[in-house]
Amino acid sequence: MPPNWYATVMGTGIVAIALPDRLAVLRPVAIGIWLVASVMLAGLAVTWRNRPFDPASAPFLGAPPMALLTVGSGFLFYGRDLIGVPAAVAVDAVLWSAGTLLGLATLAGVPYLMLTRHRPGLEDVSGAWLMPVVPPMVASTAGAHLVPYAGSLRQPLIVVCYGLFGVSLLMVVPILVLLVRRIREHGPGPAPVVPTLVIVLGPIGQSATAVNQLGTSVPELAGFGIWYGLPVWTLGMIWLAVAAYFLARTARRGGLPFAMTWWAFTFPIGTCVTGAGALAAALGSAGMRWAELALYALLVAAWATVAARTLPLVLPQLREAGTRPDGASGRAGRRVLAAVGKWGQTVARATAMTVDPRGPAS
Repeated sequence: MPPNWYATVMGTGIVAIALPDRLAVLRPVAIGIWLVASVMLAGLAVTWRNRPFDPASAPFLGAPPMALLTVGSGFLFYGRDLIGVPAAVAVDAVLWSAGTLLGLATLAGVPYLMLTRHRPGLEDVSGAWLMPVVPPMVASTAGAHLVPYAGSLRQPLIVVCYGLFGVSLLMVVPILVLLVRRIREHGPGPAPVVPTLVIVLGPIGQSATAVNQLGTSVPELAGFGIWYGLPVWTLGMIWLAVAAYFLARTARRGGLPFAMTWWAFTFPIGTCVTGAGALAAALGSAGMRWAELALYALLVAAWATVAARTLPLVLPQLREAGTRPDGASGRAGRRVLAAVGKWGQTVARATAMTVDPRGPAS
């Protein structure tokens, strides 16, 4: 599968991760959705193939590290109910480390390769260009959730998370400027590309979430989280309206055919849900809680729609895999078993890592 399929893991996982506190009664459902995302991640990892550099799909190389980070955070949120807190923290730490390193690699490598090998023009800019530079921002948020369990590594982890926030933001801003210029001079692009405008919400919502989550561990910087997060989140709501306008105009003029870019309607909106929740907690604002609930309803509706449109693309491939000759299916089966075995070994090693058995620091 190409890297853009990892967006399905991100989009599915965020439905579980972004569950508002007021909907805690749906926690069992969220656990099930997170487990589905985990299985999807394992399946995609098994079918991964190295591919030649393709400028069209290169930006989506940012999806695999974000998928790792999303599933990893799910271990901390929900895996504790299944395997206990120490094991859940350890597995999340492993996935966070892998996702962070891969995310830094895509942040540095993908833009360089695109500029040196492809040499794109302004008309080629799209929201997808944000994909390889956003993973460190996601890692900042995911790392902030690990801080209470970090023990002696608490302070270094906080510094790393703020650093990840900063380096990602520095890369995001120039791309946003280019995207606005592209829209002004060339329009939003062809119909399959227009949904990528929603990706802009990703760094906006994720950055608001990150600084406010980190603020819970560093009270001296809690004010920064509010002063940064509230205006940026508000800007995100304005951009959501702009993206909705272009989507509606495109659909009205020539249609909006389904493409994998529709998964942009899920994870970025989910980050705005978590951003609203983080701001609501920081401000004690009932209004932000209602905004969180409204955005979560939008997220669930978008995910259900996109997932339903994606299944017909996946099921024929599964049926084809089931009718392969014995040799091919046997090799596939052995690969799956080997992957599961390696996963089990990783979990076993992770649980042996040193974590604070007392749980979150007070």
